[in-house]
Amino acid sequence: MKVKYQGDSRVKQAQLQTLRRNFELLEMKIGESVGDYFARVMVVANDMRNCGDDMQDVKIVEKVLRTLTENFNYIVCLIEELKDIDNLSVDALQSSLQVHEKKLRKPSNVGDDQVLKVTFDDRGGRGRGRMGQGRGRG
Repeated sequence: MKVKYQGDSRVKQAQLQTLRRNFELLEMKIGESVGDYFARVMVVANDMRNCGDDMQDVKIVEKVLRTLTENFNYIVCLIEELKDIDNLSVDALQSSLQVHEKKLRKPSNVGDDQVLKVTFDDRGGRGRGRMGQGRGRG
């Protein structure tokens, strides 16, 4: 029984090492949604917790803030300045980032009311130049 438990412990340690590496390598992909990125992060974090790692929310929050794409830079700065990162929950961070993401992806109203104006000049000419005015070849 003791040998079996030690083997199980070694397997868990090996799995935990792999999960830690995966956690360290996580980064948000360009074009990826906040929800999808959080889902990927939480899968790895929960697997680490299941293997016995004491994964604190603050570690996840810091990881996410470090690995977001560049279009989140200024909101990350605001969050770090205005909120206590040590007491910020993963859910609260995700909500804040999703609100920001919706504002980024909101289509602008520029162009909705604009219409391309096309005019037609019916002077009988076939193209550029003065040929239509009787001064052409002929």
